[in-house]
Amino acid sequence: MAEWLEAGDKAVPFRLKTYGGDTVKLSDFKGQTVVLYFYPRDDTPGCTKEACAFRDRSGELQDLGVVLLGISPDTVESHERFRDKYELNFPLLADPDHAISEAYGAWREKNMYGKKSMGIQRSTFIIDGKGKIAKTWKRVQVAGHDAKVIEAVKQLSS
Repeated sequence: MAEWLEAGDKAVPFRLKTYGGDTVKLSDFKGQTVVLYFYPRDDTPGCTKEACAFRDRSGELQDLGVVLLGISPDTVESHERFRDKYELNFPLLADPDHAISEAYGAWREKNMYGKKSMGIQRSTFIIDGKGKIAKTWKRVQVAGHDAKVIEAVKQLSS
């Protein structure tokens, strides 16, 4: 289990699949601010609420010059169904072997009702245009998180 990436750390480069057979690389967004959020599973209550909140505020993020990307261990096909069902307007990236989730520290041991398992700890990273982590949220609470991310992006750009 890797340590969390923290503000000031170099962002771990990635190359992950998204819908339509496309591949997204972090280097595709050099010079831009990237909001990279890790979520446990497509079409579950908390993940749906988080994705829809980002969807509803994506215009604000775009106005701030931000690229929004979601990552989970689900398949590309699952991501397509999730995107279509909720009309998500940003890429969802498949990390089925959880290598990138591990590299950012988001793949953690979880304990639910006494049962331990490994999985995604809901988390968000802002990556600046130079490829450095500017802000990290660990153990994200969904309610109001979209507003916190937008506020942090505004503070970074001022």
